[in-house]
Amino acid sequence: MSPTAPPPLAPRAALRWAVVRNLVRGIAPSTILELGCGRGGFGARLARIATYTAVEPDETSWQAAHDQITAVGGTVVHGDHHKTPDPGTYDLVCAFEVLEHLADDAGALQEWLPLVRPGGHLLLSVPADPERFGPMDEEAGHYRRYSAEQLGERLAAAGAVDIVLRHYAWPLGYALEAVRNRLASRRGGEVAESTVEERTAGSGRVLQPGARLTGLAIQAGIAPFAALQAVTPHRGPALLALARRPG
Repeated sequence: MSPTAPPPLAPRAALRWAVVRNLVRGIAPSTILELGCGRGGFGARLARIATYTAVEPDETSWQAAHDQITAVGGTVVHGDHHKTPDPGTYDLVCAFEVLEHLADDAGALQEWLPLVRPGGHLLLSVPADPERFGPMDEEAGHYRRYSAEQLGERLAAAGAVDIVLRHYAWPLGYALEAVRNRLASRRGGEVAESTVEERTAGSGRVLQPGARLTGLAIQAGIAPFAALQAVTPHRGPALLALARRPG
């Protein structure tokens, strides 16, 4: 893979990026902070849009993200949001598939929002529909899934305003989750022997495409589903939330 080519995205992440890309372009931020950037799949793309900084607590993921993102001018700090440089100055703060891993999600949002500059935006993604919580969520180290109402209430309680919520990944996301739930059920014993923290750290490393050609094939394969999700913002097993810090 070319050192300047973004790393390939797994199908669910590719569907998410199709929505996130348009939201970020609409905001047109000059500075972006990503919390828990994982291996840098989104970061390597966001760093091409604006001045980009990320924090990532898992050392293995941080090293992979560092290699990907610094090559395109971004910065990746090893640590959690408490290690964020220049808090309160970012036009856009993002956290993709992070909040559901935190025991105190309300407390996290109260600490995340002040990282945004006054008037700036917070962009989150989480798994949707609490009733869908299953083996895949257990294996990934999730504490919960969210309804749109629950996520909106938590953001409002943290002080966010102008909250916009939308579902994505319909209909392909349901099939992808069914496969992952089946695989996770077969590995149930391994999950039972690990901690939530260990499962969280490993969740971003599994089922990741490694080859550029694989990534291109995934991109082509999800293209019709990206078009479908664009016209079904109230359906799908995943949620995106865009909110603003009062300014």
